[in-house]
Amino acid sequence: MATTEETRSLIPTLPGHFYVDPEVFGAEQSKIFSKLWFCTARASELKTPGSFQTFEVGGESLIIVRDGDRQVRAFFNVCRHRGSRICVEAAGQVKRTFQCPYHVWSYGLDGRLVGAPNMSMMPELEEAERGLLPVHVRVWLGYVWVCLAAAAPDFEESVVAQVTQRFGGPEAIEKYSLDKLEVGRRIEYDVRGNWKLIVENFMECYHCANLHPELVAVIPEFRRGFPTQHKVGYGAEFGADVRGFTFDGRQGFGSLEGLDAEQDRHYYGMTVLPQLVINLVPDHAIIHRIFPVAADRTVVRCDWLFAPNVVNGGYDLGPSIELFHRVNTQDFGAVEGCQPSMGSRAFKDGGVFVPAEHHIAAFNQWVRDRLDEPE
Repeated sequence: MATTEETRSLIPTLPGHFYVDPEVFGAEQSKIFSKLWFCTARASELKTPGSFQTFEVGGESLIIVRDGDRQVRAFFNVCRHRGSRICVEAAGQVKRTFQCPYHVWSYGLDGRLVGAPNMSMMPELEEAERGLLPVHVRVWLGYVWVCLAAAAPDFEESVVAQVTQRFGGPEAIEKYSLDKLEVGRRIEYDVRGNWKLIVENFMECYHCANLHPELVAVIPEFRRGFPTQHKVGYGAEFGADVRGFTFDGRQGFGSLEGLDAEQDRHYYGMTVLPQLVINLVPDHAIIHRIFPVAADRTVVRCDWLFAPNVVNGGYDLGPSIELFHRVNTQDFGAVEGCQPSMGSRAFKDGGVFVPAEHHIAAFNQWVRDRLDEPE
């Protein structure tokens, strides 16, 4: 990375109240998470018609379900009668309908109102007009993306474009066939920290030499402090004696089918705003879905994805999982170490980004721009 006057200068961070103020968090819910595409369920886990999961997005509860035509749909988890929450479980299976637990209004897998007690006494009830309110849905990279906005932004221009900017085109990530991989392990982390601190942490590697001894042993160039995503299409190379992306560098598994030769022995990482982190290595992928809960609390669900024959073949996935589990634990510990100081008078006006972190300033401006937009 060339050194210029700009990269030698220190750039201000967001002020501390952006990470602790409930009003700022509320504005983010309505102006960011409610307006943009948000990554939710792993599509393959909605195996059969009637399989559903529920998610909190933008302050709303949503039902994600596979319908009778095996299409994925999403609805607000709100009965159109008196507003009761319909599904209270995180996941489950229904046969043909969802039933409100309050007055038993019933909705088909396509969201249509199909029944209610004493329905014959309400001839003016229009079933088509009283169905569950739908949410925009898109399935990509094996995950279900939703958008609460009445007019969703173009998916290619708002989501795929970020991947194109990172890799030079979507073809590079498509070669990993993330939709065909299987979850070898999922770990959920309950982090006492603001979601932006987590995103910022993933965006930089200035901390890597200090916090991640196992990671820099596998990828020695991370000791320099620059992340891979500061260059288009660039992947960080494994150390010469490293045999696999494992906590001790031991052999992993064979490369995923379809990868190019230059993708072997390289790590690629990127953030898809507002809340997805993608990590790609030759034999697996690590996907972080970030779920903001409160100004000072975030849940991160991390999936380790492997080829089906690896997941189902009785192989020991532990060394591969352990590397990034250690990275996660180290990162989230650092975030939790910063969070209490965000409300300190010493951090009232914020801090500074050093040259290795300058690209995070663009994320900070991205947040500011969206919070300045009208409702």
